[in-house]
Amino acid sequence: MPRDTRTGWVLESMIGPALQMGGYIVTKQKRIGPRPSGRRHVVDALAEKNGKQYLISLKWQQVSGTAEQKVPFEVICLIHAMKQTPGEYEKAYLVLGGDGWSLRDFYISGGLVEYTNHTNYVQIVTLEHFIALANKGAL
Repeated sequence: MPRDTRTGWVLESMIGPALQMGGYIVTKQKRIGPRPSGRRHVVDALAEKNGKQYLISLKWQQVSGTAEQKVPFEVICLIHAMKQTPGEYEKAYLVLGGDGWSLRDFYISGGLVEYTNHTNYVQIVTLEHFIALANKGAL
């Protein structure tokens, strides 16, 4: 049975209106350069407001699976993008949606900080928290 990849599209559709409500201009599926591996890096969304740009990467975990294992690498890739283009991006957000996560609390409470100091670059948040920030224009 093939994987259902439509959940990513649904998640993108959920954050777009919140970002627009918060006054952001949104570009979906934005290529931002290479990942550390050299392969192209496309973020799910780029939000812009008042001359500041924010990278947004979305991960959906509806049932247990591999999205959890991809979180640390995505953090590394977002840090890489920000370091490669100093000053271009204000911050990056890694948004975790769905209720199939066993490590969500670990990730959003800063569990990765012991292994990678990413907090100056990347904030890992739940979908609900991100929507609230976006709606208020408070990225």
